[in-house]
Order: sequence, then C-alpha cells, then structure tokens
Amino acid sequence: MTPSNASPGPVTQTAGLAAWAGFTFMCLGMFMAILDVQIVATSLPTIQAALRIPPDRMVWIQTAYLTAEIVAIPLTGYLTDVLGMRRLFVGAVGLFTLASIGCAMSGSFESLILWRVVQGFSGGTLIPIVFSAVFLLFPVRVQGLATTIAGVAAVLAPTIGPIVGGWVTQSFSWHWLFRINIVPGVVAALGVGWLLRGEPAVERSGVARAIDLVALVLLAVALVALQIGLKDAPTRGWGDAWVLGLLALFVACGIGFAVRTWRAAVPLVELHCFADRNFAIGCLFSFVLGFGLFGSTYLMPFFLGLVRGHGALRIGEIMLVTGIAQLVTAPIAVWAERRVDPRWLTAFGFGLFAIGLLMSMGQTAQTDFHAMILPQIVRGAAIMFCLLPPTRMALGRLPRNLVADGSGLFNLMRNLGGAVGLALVDTTIFSRAATEGRHIASRLQAGDLDTALRIGIPRDAFLEQRGQPLDDFAVEMVRPLVEKAALVPAVNAAWALCGVLTAIIVIAVLWVRRTPYDAGSS
Repeated sequence: MTPSNASPGPVTQTAGLAAWAGFTFMCLGMFMAILDVQIVATSLPTIQAALRIPPDRMVWIQTAYLTAEIVAIPLTGYLTDVLGMRRLFVGAVGLFTLASIGCAMSGSFESLILWRVVQGFSGGTLIPIVFSAVFLLFPVRVQGLATTIAGVAAVLAPTIGPIVGGWVTQSFSWHWLFRINIVPGVVAALGVGWLLRGEPAVERSGVARAIDLVALVLLAVALVALQIGLKDAPTRGWGDAWVLGLLALFVACGIGFAVRTWRAAVPLVELHCFADRNFAIGCLFSFVLGFGLFGSTYLMPFFLGLVRGHGALRIGEIMLVTGIAQLVTAPIAVWAERRVDPRWLTAFGFGLFAIGLLMSMGQTAQTDFHAMILPQIVRGAAIMFCLLPPTRMALGRLPRNLVADGSGLFNLMRNLGGAVGLALVDTTIFSRAATEGRHIASRLQAGDLDTALRIGIPRDAFLEQRGQPLDDFAVEMVRPLVEKAALVPAVNAAWALCGVLTAIIVIAVLWVRRTPYDAGSS
C-alpha cells in the first residue's frame, strides 16, 4: 500500500477528555526533552569546570546527545509498530528520566557522555510520537488545535531555554540541570500510561516485524557521520580530509540504506511516504524551518554574548520576546488554519519568517534589546504558521499505518536542516570574520581614525600611536576590539543566509496539491 492509493488520515471521529489530557502529558514530556538540550548548552562552561573536562572535548556533551537523537527519530515509526504509541512514549520518557538521574550523578566525562547518549536516543523519539498522536488521537476538525499545542511546546522550549539554564546555573549546582527533569518525567510517564490505555494501534497488517539490522547499521553510520562531519566542517574546513571522509561515508551509507529499505517487504523506515508529493514538499519546508529556527536561536545568544557581553540569564530575558510572540499568535494560527488554504498560510508564514530574519542583518555593535524587539516579534509570530500548515500538509494525507513513520521522517528533516544550518552559519561567521578582521587591521595600520573610533580605540591613544609600529602590549589591547568588530558583519551575513533561503522556499507551495483535508473543506 502506498500513500497515493491508501485511505488518508485517521478514523477517529471524537476525542474525549482523557485523550486531550493524555496528549497534554505527552507534550510535557516532549517539552522537557527539548528544553534539556538548550539549558545544558547555556551551562557547558559550568559543567566543564566541575568535571575538569578539556576544552576540546566539551563539545561532545552536546554532540553525543544530538547524534543519538538524530538516529532515534527515523526509528520511531518502527518502534511504534512494535510497542504501540502509549508504551513507546512511557518507555522513552521513563528512560530519559533515568538517564537524567545518571547525568546528575556522573563524576567523570565518560559517564556523562554515556548517559547523554541514552538521553538523546530516548528523547529523540518523543517529538515524532507527539506529532503522530495529533493524527492518530484526534479527528480532522481539531487537529489544528492539537498541532498548535504540540508546536508551541516544541518551539517555546528552545526560546526559554537560555533563561532557565542561566537561572539554574546561577542559583543551584550544575546537577540541577538534569534533576529538574525528574518530576515532569515521572508525571508525564504516569499520565500517559494511565490516560491513553485505549489509543489506536498502528499496525502493518499481517506482516512480520523483524528488524533489519543491516539497514539499522547503515542508517546509524550515515547519520552519525553526517552529524560529526557538519560539526567539524566550520573549524577544520569543508575541504579537510576528515570532513570529506565523513561526508563521503554519509553518502555511501545513506544510498545503501535507501536502496535496501525501498526494496524491503517490511522496511525499517517507510520511505514510501516520499511518494506522496505533499509529504515530500512538507519535509522540504520542515528542513528549511530547522535551518532558520536553529540558526536564529544560535545567532542571537552568539551575538549577545560575544559582541554585547551579556551573561546567560540576560540573554534569556532578551530572547523571551520571541516566546511571548509565539504564545500570542498561536490562537490566531489555529483560527486561520481551519479557514485558509494551508498552501497560502505556509507561504505567509515562511515569507514573514524570512522578513524577521532579514530584519536582523543590519545589526551594529551597539544593537541590543530594544532594537531586537521587532525582529523577534515578527519571527515569533511567523513560527506557528511555519509549523502548523506544513505538518498538516505532510501528514494529513498519509494512511494510518504510515503516520508514525512519516512523523519521524518529517521531524528528522527539521533536525537535519538545523544541523546543516548551524554548520553553514558557523562557516559563514568564521570565514567572514577572518576577512573582516584583516580589513580592519589594514585600515588601522593605514592610520584610519574613523575605524579606530568605531571599534572602540580612544582617540588620543590612537593618534599617539599612529604611524609607529605596535608593540606587543598594544597588539594585545587592540586584538579583542578588532575581533569583536569583525564579528558584527559576519553575524549579519549569517542572518542574511538564513533569511534568503527561507524566502526562496516559499515558491515550493506552488507544487502542493490541495486535498480534502485542507482548511475550509473539512
């Protein structure tokens, strides 16, 4: 059965209070897992100092989690078939909570990395499970509301992560970055386990469910190679032998996995979802959303920390504007999603998101909270329109037995977009900053007073030194000013990259098919 000839959508026609309450607990578990990634990211220096981790190994605290997560996401469909949605969620959130306890008790770098891998794999299944539940638990008429609840939880967590992480780090020890997961994890597991005992099962009718170990290894190797390759590319260079080798390994294993899975009678991941045009285009939108969303949530704290010199808590307070805008516009998105063609809502959302990204490309070294309010409001208002219609567009036409696989692939594309986006953003910043730094240094050596004043060198000090060779002390005093000034246009170029790509993808709506599940016809 393929997506094109199967009956689309769920058969559920009503959703009771238990279903809504259980779904809310599912969103709590997903929110907890996403929030954990961000709060740990803001507190890495604290963890590094406590466990005496070498600086060059610190990045693995996040890489271990993200790599395990990206492997788990596409396996969610298979695991749902084997365990059922309720049991898989309860097991995953329970394992995530256990791993959080393990992280909090870690006394060494090695044990922390081990538990972060467990955290990442268990947490990686939670997002696609929740978005699968939207189409398996609820009838079409309320799927927009359910998607909004899940979407707000998914995009709000990274927004408030810096302020939560900064507050926890300043008020308690680093162990509480993981201990705070215990109570919501237990509550979510118990709530879902009790309330969703009668959830609809996802079955591959009459077909054995043996796991394809070869396909699993190919998938894991491909995604791990891609994740590590993208992580190392900005610092090592895209032409580095190590990076090229990892990317080549990704391509080889990825092709092998795709060929084997496409031909399998019982595939590990149901790639036939991509035979549905709307699903394929929806995944493309998901990829670009990940690019812009991950890129923007990286660029803001990067700029505020390195250029403006703010701490984690202040950065979190500034970025809270985006979260508030998301919450305010979420009801509007729900109202519009049921009345307006999702193709035009998607175009509106990505167009508005592109404008919000491009509004930040004119930042100066003095740009701070007040100048960042409007771009954040525009981006926050756009995000729900970038999430709801494409999700409905991608998953709404799939038959029930493909929804879990489709949700995993849809969310995988967003994470892959984020990984690619961060790599390209970092590459843009590093390359552009180096070029700008050389230009600023050459202008200073030529005696350009305007450049000196712009980067913060006192007039008298510069005029006194102008025309004379710089001694070591003067070089050490000037270097931080040059580096900070060079970051500003580099960050602006990265904002432009995110904005232009987001704007270009809008034209893809022209190839989306209108379906009976589109707004206004349900």
